[in-house]
Amino acid sequence: MGNVNLVDGSKSGQEVISEIKDVKLYIDGAFVDAESNEQFDNINPFTNEKINQVASGDRNDIDKAVKAARKAFKGEWGSLPLKERLSYVYKIADLIDEHIEEIAPLESFDTGLPISQTKKMVARAAQNFRFYAEMVSSRLVGDAYQVDDQFLNYTIHKPVGIAGLITPWNAPFMLETWKIAPALATGNTVVLKPAEWSPLTANRLAEIIDKAGLPDGVFNVVHGYGETAGASLVANEDVELISFTGETTTGSEIMKNGADSLKQFSMELGGKSPIIVFEDADMERAIDACTWGIFSFNGERCTANSRLYVHENVAEDFVAALKERVQNIVVGDPMKEETQVGPLIHTKHYENVKKYLDIAEQEGCQVVSGTVPEEFSRGNFIAPTLLLNAENSMQVIQEEIFGPVIAVMTFKDEEEVIEKANDVRYGLAGYVWTKDLQRGHRVAQAVDSGMLWINAQNVRDLRTPFGGSKHSGIGREGGHYAFEFYTEVQIIHVALGEHHIPQFGKK
Repeated sequence: MGNVNLVDGSKSGQEVISEIKDVKLYIDGAFVDAESNEQFDNINPFTNEKINQVASGDRNDIDKAVKAARKAFKGEWGSLPLKERLSYVYKIADLIDEHIEEIAPLESFDTGLPISQTKKMVARAAQNFRFYAEMVSSRLVGDAYQVDDQFLNYTIHKPVGIAGLITPWNAPFMLETWKIAPALATGNTVVLKPAEWSPLTANRLAEIIDKAGLPDGVFNVVHGYGETAGASLVANEDVELISFTGETTTGSEIMKNGADSLKQFSMELGGKSPIIVFEDADMERAIDACTWGIFSFNGERCTANSRLYVHENVAEDFVAALKERVQNIVVGDPMKEETQVGPLIHTKHYENVKKYLDIAEQEGCQVVSGTVPEEFSRGNFIAPTLLLNAENSMQVIQEEIFGPVIAVMTFKDEEEVIEKANDVRYGLAGYVWTKDLQRGHRVAQAVDSGMLWINAQNVRDLRTPFGGSKHSGIGREGGHYAFEFYTEVQIIHVALGEHHIPQFGKK
């Protein structure tokens, strides 16, 4: 195993940050430089100053990691009894719990996400490992099919092999563990390619898993760019699975590049999710859910309710309340507990979101924004923003902005709002607010989305499937649904007697 750099969990966030070192790759149980010795700078979105340097992996490093993962899969990890394998998974969860106080500030420092939110995300990460250890014990079961007294047919679940996991930068630690936990619990080995804009907690996770003592090669991390490390992982013929969370166009490209080796894909892609507020809704709670759903995670959230459809009879009051909320949201230093919205992850993304605000004005929207204090001018800040007078045909409605920006539209009746809600290429999530539960169910089932919440904000139940329809993804993860991706079902046919077999060629 490599040399780890974990602290005891008792240090302050600032102490942890002050000890940040350059990040290496983690391959075959060791922290190593990239074969090319290339590095890239990791930038703090709050100040746009360099945090550290990160080893930039490429095809050679991916190939090394895949070979190590294959060796572990065929060797020690593949032969471990289930109880021993799951004991490692539980140990990872325990170690995450021990280090929440150091992981959360690293995540905030690296991504710009407010510390009050990253603490909750890190706690959920530990839960992911425990949940899947329990799920494998209780729900990874086969079926039996008896045919009179002639046959007994039964199914078993087998790990597929090497899981290539490509993860995003918007909630990196939680989303990495969401993929790693079921992959390891079901017996696969892993090569993780984290987003290059958020490497710190992926490195800390490698240190935690190293400390947990998994056999060498079971878990590997190759940092690098999508065009080099990511593309090489997808193209490697020895990788059976690719799980990707990210932008829709990238997901499509990944599937094309992995098609020749007939890989299995799980794709959680972009979103442009509607929130529909009927005139009988609990307005205060709907406003709470609406603002949280778009402005938490700095608006960089795949399930964000970025399109608001509010009934015309209550639109004036609802929009007035939203305007007040936008002005009162605390924008600032992500390391401070009171901050509600921090800076966007990177200057490139910041410029992209700004571009959409310019387009909104050109298309005829009234752009209403909160304020960013002058002292934070170095950061990638976009103030919480409303786009009023929006229409479904506009570019800012049809395309994912992925920032703290919500477009506001009105509707007259149920049929109209369903048509508008479905009039985009995405179908990840949706939200309906009404006290008429019959209407709530009707509308929920009519909206084209993989997930929909009625009178609720985005509250996740780990037992349920997560994923989207249309251009928002392929497949489902979460709960036992993840087993359909991370395991292969094999059917065993057993003859219980001497059934008839045609005797071709016998005289």
